[in-house]
Amino acid sequence: MAHLIHVWHERNSWSHRVLPLLSEILNLGRVHNSQISNLRNGKLSSPSPEVFLALAQVNTILDQGIESIRDQLETNHPELWKSLQDSAFPLKNDLGCPISAGELFEIFVGLKPLPSSFDWYIEDQEASALSDALSDHFCKNRPWRSCKLIIMEAYSVSKSLRRERFAEVIAGLKDYTAEELDGELLDLYETSRKLDYFNHGGPNAFLKELRDISKKKILS
Repeated sequence: MAHLIHVWHERNSWSHRVLPLLSEILNLGRVHNSQISNLRNGKLSSPSPEVFLALAQVNTILDQGIESIRDQLETNHPELWKSLQDSAFPLKNDLGCPISAGELFEIFVGLKPLPSSFDWYIEDQEASALSDALSDHFCKNRPWRSCKLIIMEAYSVSKSLRRERFAEVIAGLKDYTAEELDGELLDLYETSRKLDYFNHGGPNAFLKELRDISKKKILS
């Protein structure tokens, strides 16, 4: 569960204040910042049903599109509205539907596994090698300057800091941390699919491909 909430925040570049504030403004239930922070870090041992219900309702609204809540946010909460405009991906199950309160609870207590698109774990010590593998995967032995345009066009993330970080990693100038890779993996996978570089599996298969590239480089 902690991994799911962590990736949700990382992918959207949200602070832990976004979900509680949304829940409060939309009258979906009361969720404290500390509850989200502890849930994200695996330190919340017994959240109330209200927490799962509020998160699920926010998730459903995000899945329906943020235009439905523009009037409640744009004028009175411009920073929150801007954050959602930048990125507001919902959590979806393996059927492509927004994850419900019941599913969140079942994941939390271990009755249900994580959706396959979130079921991975990246170790701190492999982040650098995976970053190197990403550069190889996208550049394909081409100089960065010759392939930068098509790769950046395929990377659909709009936040400037994430785009800058992505460009630095693919150019081989910097590495992602394991935490950053957790939040980036879905978008990296989608970028590769758009470029037709990877089309034989989901995000987990894509991560395995990167690990295989890394292993080959170590052995060569």
